[in-house]
Amino acid sequence: MKSVMHTTGADVRDRAVLVHLITEGAAGGSAEQSLQELVRLAETAGVEVIDTIVQRKNAADTKWFIGKGKVEELRALLEANGGNTAIFNQELSGGQVRNLEEALDSKIIDRTQLILDIFAQRAKTREGILQVELAQLSYLLPRLSGQGKNLSRLGGGIGTRGPGETKLEIDRRHIRNRIAELRRQLDEVIKHRMLHRERRKKTGVTQVALVGYTNAGKSTLLNRLTNADVYAENQLFATLDPTSRNLELPSGGSLVITDTVGFIQDLPHDLVAAFRATLEEVLEADLILHVVDSSSPVREQQMRVVDDVLAELGAQGKETMTLYNKIDLCSAVEREMLPLGTDVLHISAQSERDLERLKAILEQRLFGDVKTFRLPAGRGDLIALAYRIGEVIRSETGDEDVLLEVRVRAKAYEQAGRTLATYEA
Repeated sequence: MKSVMHTTGADVRDRAVLVHLITEGAAGGSAEQSLQELVRLAETAGVEVIDTIVQRKNAADTKWFIGKGKVEELRALLEANGGNTAIFNQELSGGQVRNLEEALDSKIIDRTQLILDIFAQRAKTREGILQVELAQLSYLLPRLSGQGKNLSRLGGGIGTRGPGETKLEIDRRHIRNRIAELRRQLDEVIKHRMLHRERRKKTGVTQVALVGYTNAGKSTLLNRLTNADVYAENQLFATLDPTSRNLELPSGGSLVITDTVGFIQDLPHDLVAAFRATLEEVLEADLILHVVDSSSPVREQQMRVVDDVLAELGAQGKETMTLYNKIDLCSAVEREMLPLGTDVLHISAQSERDLERLKAILEQRLFGDVKTFRLPAGRGDLIALAYRIGEVIRSETGDEDVLLEVRVRAKAYEQAGRTLATYEA
């Protein structure tokens, strides 16, 4: 039996074979795309991919996941190429991890661990770090019995960043205590975030949220629109922590635009749960911009993933525009095949003309007509309502009334039941 060395430092790079199981009824095309995505995930995590293995079975093997024969093939492939890690494209049970680890004498990582590890690398803010650790520990807790050698290899590889060896090599009670403490700390952060939300509501700030599949170009779009300095690269989960920036509109008005974490197929449930407070920023938005990589061959599948997560958050009824981004990477024929509609826009984040067009559409959609209201000075409720339905661009206060010029959001004005209509000057 060949022994593969595992260090606890960063001096030896993970060399991995990627494994994908196709079960009965699974679509071959989607399986191929999923495996390609796993390659990109591994590379994003800093892993050197040395080969891939695909196994077809009626159902996953309860002990070996891919079956004993395929495990032997995987072992031979790892030994022949100096591999030290096997990454599985589906989630494994604790028992399967233990069995595979003993048979392969290699680190065993599943898709969920890989994604959690990338998030751990990307998290920079206190909230992000807490959220990732909570997700990692929530994932680990029911699998402790299967984490044999993996626990002794922590700190040396993917799927283990964040909590660290000293936190994982303790009993379930202590892990549960740590989870409770993380939730307590996150509750404090959430309270702080809610105060900011309430402050924005009171000041009538108009909010737009960018959502989309990872690497659809959200961060690039935010940077180009607002001259922000958000990290944006052609890689999965280039940014993790949500970023809000002020967007100046052609008329001189403004709104707040927020870039949210990218979604991905089979996004770990523990991760969605941990980041729920962050993702719920979407619920506060006046408009959701769903950014789509129009050059992706699986864009429709990616769009469904985003729609599913939004539905899970309760945001499926929110006003939404779909931005088919990266049209500069599409052929003329591919552009012709993109959907059209009043809620659809084809753009390239690299095109200044497209960005100006987007700004004009946002302004018209969110701040339509300018209306003037003369409100009784003693009616604070009406004055507050005027601030909520749009952007106040001029105000004059007299002895008995307040004159407000408001660029109103059409939908907000309608929802207000035209309460202010009788006060139009």
